[in-house]
Amino acid sequence: MSIAELRQRYHAEICRQILAAPSGIPNIADASNKTSIKIARGIVERLGCPLCRTAPPAQRAGALFEELTSRFLEDAFRLLAHLRPGEWLFEVNRDITSFDQYAHLARLQDILAGNSELAAALGSDYVVTPDIVVGRYPVPDAEINRDTVVVGEQDPYCRLSPLRERNSSSVLLHASISCKWTIRSDRAQNIRTEALNLIRTRKGHVPHAVAVTAEPLPTRLASLALGTGDLDCVYHFALIELQDAVREAGGEDQLEMLTAMVDGRRLRDISDLPLDLAI
Repeated sequence: MSIAELRQRYHAEICRQILAAPSGIPNIADASNKTSIKIARGIVERLGCPLCRTAPPAQRAGALFEELTSRFLEDAFRLLAHLRPGEWLFEVNRDITSFDQYAHLARLQDILAGNSELAAALGSDYVVTPDIVVGRYPVPDAEINRDTVVVGEQDPYCRLSPLRERNSSSVLLHASISCKWTIRSDRAQNIRTEALNLIRTRKGHVPHAVAVTAEPLPTRLASLALGTGDLDCVYHFALIELQDAVREAGGEDQLEMLTAMVDGRRLRDISDLPLDLAI
């Protein structure tokens, strides 16, 4: 199965389980914004899949979006095993303290739990629970030495790298993915804060930090996509359909913003994400 086929199945499931249009307004649109409604309708029309009859509550919609996106990414990433070999973990809402780069935060939490004054001074915002995590399991020596002897059992070398299972049993955090069904200003700021915390509190390499959304309005996408340094990139669940819908809607400012984000390499389609995770 190709990524294109997986993308089509992903959209069919989103439409079947999450996407609805009560009173003719898709539930990715801002009901008070005519442009948002028009673009959202254009996306739905281009997806061409039957919608669910009743929109799930907002919190449930978000949870379903995380689950379906995680499943799509795991299935698509398997197609790239020849490019990015290894044993991989895809999971929803897993605490980062279980990963090698952030295991020290669990010990810090224990210390703060017994010291209210220190806890008040340091806070606990450094502990992040991403919507989706991608992790790589450490590799046993037998796999490392599969083709030739790379590491010796008695050698004093290669004793600290967490990629070697002998050194660490903790999974390595490869990517942190924030999933937002739609975007509001507070959500955009929360995503940026989480990404910055991943950068600042790590011990080891920086995991990919990305966001996935179904938000139809380019100016709201810009609140998350524009700028550099915190997120790798923002991915839209249906960028091709969004581009066509924005062109049809005729809003020049929205089209300019969308073009700037795509040409500026700050916004990509969900189909690009599995490949980017293989980097």
